[in-house]
Amino acid sequence: MEKVKIWYDPEGDYLEVMFEKKEGYFRETESDQIMEKVDIEGKVIGFSILKVSSIKDHPIEVALAGEK
Repeated sequence: MEKVKIWYDPEGDYLEVMFEKKEGYFRETESDQIMEKVDIEGKVIGFSILKVSSIKDHPIEVALAGEK
């Protein structure tokens, strides 16, 4: 069974979801609110969402590209 780690900071209104605990870096996606985290090889290992409380009546949808 794989585990996903989820952090939410209510003060910063910031959500982070990690699929793997690895070193990596965040980079932009097509959404201003979402950043993808990739490892050194470019594999998506998580994502973050800014201003989570602004998501009201509809989900945000974005492709996590991974390798570029």
